[in-house]
Amino acid sequence: MGFFKEKTVIITGGGRAEPLKDGSAGSIGYGIALAYAKEGANLVLTGRNVKKLEEAKEELERLYNIKVLAIQADINSGADNEATVKNVIDRTIEEFGRIDVLINNAQASASGVTLAEHTTEQFDLAMYSGLYSAFYYMKACYPYLKETKGSVINFASGAGLFGNFGQCSYAAAKEGIRGLTRVAATEWGKDGINVNVVCPLAWTSQLEKWKEYNPEAFAANVHMPPMGHFGHTELEIGRACVQLASPDFKFMSGETITLEGGLGQRP
Repeated sequence: MGFFKEKTVIITGGGRAEPLKDGSAGSIGYGIALAYAKEGANLVLTGRNVKKLEEAKEELERLYNIKVLAIQADINSGADNEATVKNVIDRTIEEFGRIDVLINNAQASASGVTLAEHTTEQFDLAMYSGLYSAFYYMKACYPYLKETKGSVINFASGAGLFGNFGQCSYAAAKEGIRGLTRVAATEWGKDGINVNVVCPLAWTSQLEKWKEYNPEAFAANVHMPPMGHFGHTELEIGRACVQLASPDFKFMSGETITLEGGLGQRP
């Protein structure tokens, strides 16, 4: 497309996970990073694992001749989260001078734990890593997105849409993100910023491990889509994110897009 050449995209949870057997990206965040890198965008990748971030930076810069800023940033109940996010944004502006797309992909949770057994700590883990993270990044990025008439893409889940078993804190965080997205779409439309939600279903290394270590919870929550395969992290999730921030989709805002191969159907 060329539209993203020299533009700046922030992706939370964008570290490089272990690739899948077919060589594709093992995480949705890195699949998105690959899709934008191939469009010429400069990237800011955040996450908790420094090694995964540095691996992502090395590979993306080497293969696609872009600049990548890799910043360790962990949003949690015991941290000065506003200061953490401010550091990310300050370094982004210092390095690139602009922000065009914000993608709130980061999320941690205690999957497979029923509501009755959930602890406050487990609930906080999901809320801070997901909902609070999106809140802080959206607030901090707003002035710069207003300048560029940029885009925000937030990640939610079918777990929230359909009330999946053992996913209470994860579902609550994701539905909170959807509400936050709709309000931002209403308030920021006048600034030329479109804000949307993606609910993905892609095969990742984390999903693979979940199936191995907790097969009952996996079987209760993960079903084969009607299309007969799970999404490809780059081609079927990352590429959709590229399109959502492109001029062709600028009029779309406040929407929830399910990328689940036919499983995400709802009224």
